[in-house]
Amino acid sequence: MRGGAQPPPGGPASLLERKLLHLGLRDPSDFIVHLPLRYEDETRIAPIAAIHPGMPAQVEGEVLRSEVQFRPRRQLHAVIQDDTGQLALRWLNFYPSQQKQVEAGKRVRVRGEVRSGFGGYEMIHPKVSLAGTALPNALTPVYPTTDGLSQASLRKAIDRALQQADLSDTLPPRICERYGLIPFSEAIRVLHHPPANVSYADLIERGHPAWIRIKFDELLAQQLSLAAARAARRRQRAAALDGGTGALTQALLSSLPFALTAAQQRVIQEISGDLARGFPMHRLLQGDVGSGKTIVAAFAAAQAISSGSQVAIMAPTEILAEQHFHKLSSWLQPLGVQVAWLAGSLTGKARKAAIDAIESGQAQLVVGTQALIQDKVAFARLGLAILDEQHRFGVGQRLQLSRKGEGAGGRGADIPHQLNMSATPIPRTLAMTFFADLDVSVIDELPPGRSPVLTKLIDDARRDEVLGSVIAEVKKGRQAYWVCPLVEESEALQLQTAVDTHARLVQALPGLRVGLVHGKLPVAAKQDVMNEFRAGLVDLLVATTVIEVGVDVPNASLMIIEHAERFGLAQLHQLRGRVGRGSRQSICVLMYQSPLSAVARQRLRAMYETADGFEIARRDLDMRGPGEFLGTRQSGQELLRFASIETDARIVEQAQEAVRELRDRYPDHAQAHLRRWMRDKQDFLRS
Repeated sequence: MRGGAQPPPGGPASLLERKLLHLGLRDPSDFIVHLPLRYEDETRIAPIAAIHPGMPAQVEGEVLRSEVQFRPRRQLHAVIQDDTGQLALRWLNFYPSQQKQVEAGKRVRVRGEVRSGFGGYEMIHPKVSLAGTALPNALTPVYPTTDGLSQASLRKAIDRALQQADLSDTLPPRICERYGLIPFSEAIRVLHHPPANVSYADLIERGHPAWIRIKFDELLAQQLSLAAARAARRRQRAAALDGGTGALTQALLSSLPFALTAAQQRVIQEISGDLARGFPMHRLLQGDVGSGKTIVAAFAAAQAISSGSQVAIMAPTEILAEQHFHKLSSWLQPLGVQVAWLAGSLTGKARKAAIDAIESGQAQLVVGTQALIQDKVAFARLGLAILDEQHRFGVGQRLQLSRKGEGAGGRGADIPHQLNMSATPIPRTLAMTFFADLDVSVIDELPPGRSPVLTKLIDDARRDEVLGSVIAEVKKGRQAYWVCPLVEESEALQLQTAVDTHARLVQALPGLRVGLVHGKLPVAAKQDVMNEFRAGLVDLLVATTVIEVGVDVPNASLMIIEHAERFGLAQLHQLRGRVGRGSRQSICVLMYQSPLSAVARQRLRAMYETADGFEIARRDLDMRGPGEFLGTRQSGQELLRFASIETDARIVEQAQEAVRELRDRYPDHAQAHLRRWMRDKQDFLRS
């Protein structure tokens, strides 16, 4: 359950029940798949001489001394000794009962992680018990828990559930045999109570057959849910937008001052075919920075408008939305299309006029931000919803825009077609795992005339050289960006950094016109600065990451990213895409401050080595996991607790193979499998 399970009517009977509900544990079926995070090996006692820093260890010995020390802070300190050596123990927070446990002369058993201390090896806050007691004969599971819920209480609750729960197999024997899967009941029992002969490494690294079965089950449930969502969408109704005579799309094609690439033509045809069907399109259009997704969206809009429908395009930032508005207006308004603009900055009469035009249907194409999904906004006949940078929107926001068209114009239960656009390419394993319910179109070539961007890595100590490069570019009649560093601790601090950087650059470059844009500027002031930059009235634009997407100034040929080591890989790639939009050679300078962490070195090396968005995305996935690509589509990894899309691609492929057979030949097994694994989670996939 998302955010923890909800208490039953009348409320839980005890504090323990409330803690368990917070973890989403209500029924026996919840408990049995609440699997260990790790295991502790309490089956043996190690000699103190054999332990080393970083290892979890269990040792026994006699307490030589025990005292409360007050420098550098109050703490309990003890030293134990066995036949091979001595070990220090420390507690920064402790109770009188813990002091009694480690009184001098007592023999104790302690377990914890070994660290290097000032006087040798030590354990901090070790677990203490009596020496000489019987050792367990199997690994001890350690479960995900919450404050106030002990491992002992969790283990008891899970053991009770194992006696009560239905452990019958949801997979037919044919599927288990094909993929070499052990029975579900065996996998569950092994993971909760590992036998003495089970390899610790196999359990920790999740390579044991029990883990393979659980990962397969989890991925199969996800794929079954996505397949069900896809099938359900095909049973829904949508207006068939065939574009009538196609006169508007032909007029748009004839009026363009540039030729479409083969990739653009291909995806326009794919989208056109979807729009002409009687069930809702649910397509993801992905293409690298600068690949020309907006013109593809324009053709989709033209086809929908020709069929008598309205089109809404929603972007996550006002700068990006405004960029779309200007481009689409320049292409479509001369052809007679009424284009409206709606964003949070629009107020008074202008706002009312836009809302009225949308409700009456006079506005055929509406471009805006999240202002489009406000309650007061009603569409006359919304037939196509387009979301740009779709991963930046939450599940609820996407559904809200779609619902603006349900039943519009007296069409009953018709649902709008939906086109999601992203400049962050989705790696193959991620597409297979989380986007299997989407049709995917890829623009895999850049328009002609785009120059490759030369990427340079420069230490902050060579700042004067970078300033010289800015002067040289401006002398050639070109423009430059200077992006300020991310400051995670404080948005106010980041703003101050931008203001300070602007002031320093104005002083260092007296002959240049230096502008400043950041997220806290009033919208009108921000638009004025951007318009001046587009018009060539500003030579150097100092900016925060508000320019990450949507800014298209072909004359800007130099990008300096200060403290590049603080940025994520996808964000660096997006920022670099703001240059190289004209025919001139463009340069992106990644200015970093030494020393670099290993991760920062990896990111900067990736930027230096490749400009391929798909390769960048693959490396980003390896480094940071799927969150950047998924946004809040389904709370990232929440739906994959056990499998890993980075390392379990083979199991993903097997699960996808099994889906069709399970749905076609074993529908009862498929439903039972979904009930076990996907309860209360399917809505997060279907958006």
